[in-house]
Amino acid sequence: MEQIRNGMPAASLGPDGWRKPWSDAVGSCLEAKKLPGGRVALRQSTDPSGPALILEADEIRAFVEGAKAGLADDLLG
Repeated sequence: MEQIRNGMPAASLGPDGWRKPWSDAVGSCLEAKKLPGGRVALRQSTDPSGPALILEADEIRAFVEGAKAGLADDLLG
């Protein structure tokens, strides 16, 4: 396996372990995969071989906590 880095093909991370914690009824899904060391990979479900965004444990924690607190709600409208 190649070195895990931002922008790498998500398919290089393997097919197993991807889940869809963020999705809607029309198939717009953001998939996540837990990586060693607490990192998380994100990919667009409609492009599973496209680039992966790799977040460090503190980055994904800040993202999820911020989303729960409504800190990005202004991006939705």
